[in-house]
Formats: sequence, structure tokens, C-alpha cells
Amino acid sequence: MLFAGSDKDGVADGRITVAYRRWAEPRVVEGRIYRTNAGRIEIDSIRQVNPDLIADGDADLELADRQNARDVRRRLRGDESLPTFLIRFHLVEGPDPREELAAQTSLSAEDLADLRARLAQFDELSHHGAWTLETLRLIQTRPAVRAADLAAAVGRETAPFKLDVRKLKNLGLTYSLEVGYRLSPRGAAYLDAEGN
Repeated sequence: MLFAGSDKDGVADGRITVAYRRWAEPRVVEGRIYRTNAGRIEIDSIRQVNPDLIADGDADLELADRQNARDVRRRLRGDESLPTFLIRFHLVEGPDPREELAAQTSLSAEDLADLRARLAQFDELSHHGAWTLETLRLIQTRPAVRAADLAAAVGRETAPFKLDVRKLKNLGLTYSLEVGYRLSPRGAAYLDAEGN
């Protein structure tokens, strides 16, 4: 989830704990933690609501930092035929475990074995063949290059390529940049250990 304008600050300081979104289907899951541009949030609940039935007296309006029901409806983005969801969440304090993982500059034998097993599983489950090592090498040699250009370089479509890179990021191997990606210290340590 992304937050725009003053919403970003409100979420970051814990003042905003409710959001309304118009989506074809839910994009968040209750109980999961998500990284956002305002910090990490944990989803407390998500339910579909009828935007026409939102009332000015609803307590959620204040928690979403909205003036009234009309303000909620005015700020909804996307096709009006899509369902509207009310998402309750809270800010998660403390360091992001993925960032701590990504900052590792050396890998134990156990870390290395775990990474090899996870990456091998990604390769085995892939519909387009082994991709993990090739993608890590590509990011290492072409940091800060647009995802579309990286995907084209290996003959892949952009959206599935980006999903695959997200899997690598979840293992602490890459960082997302404003444009493209770069290897994390952990990713560089993995390629060094693999002789790449």
C-alpha cells in the first residue's frame, strides 16, 4: 500500500490507522505486515464497504484523517464499479528484519545452505526455468537499470520479472531503488560464496 501527501505523514506518526481503497480484490491480508512508503504496517482487518453508506458520524473517518463521508468518496481512486475496502492497521515499530538480513556481509555455512535450498526451490517451481542466479548476476552487473530493461535483457516480461526480484528481496539479497535494483551486502556475499 502506498500513502499520498499528508496521509503518508499521518501513517508514519501513527495518527492514521484506517484507509479506504477501491480494488478489484483485496490486496492485503489480515495479520500480515507490509512495507509501505510510510513504514511497516500490520493489517488488523479488511472488509468490503459500500461507499454510499459511509456516514459522517463513522468513527473510522477520523482514524483515516477524513473530514466527512464525502471526503472519503472524493479521494477514492480507480473505477467506481470496483469494490471499496475499509482497512484497519497499525504501525509496526522497530527495525525491519529484511533490512537487517540484507545488511549481512558474511554468510555462515547454515545461511548458505538455506539460501541454496530456497533459491533451488524457486528455480524448480518456475514456469520459465532456472532464473535466480541469472537474475542476481544481472542486478550485480546492471544496478539501477529499469526493471523493464533488465527483463528484456533476459527475454522476460516485466511484471513476472519484478515478482521474481521481490522474492529475492524477501530473502535479503536485493534492494529496490527509485529506478531498478542493486544487490544487498547479503546478495553480494552469496554470489561471492558461489564463485560469481
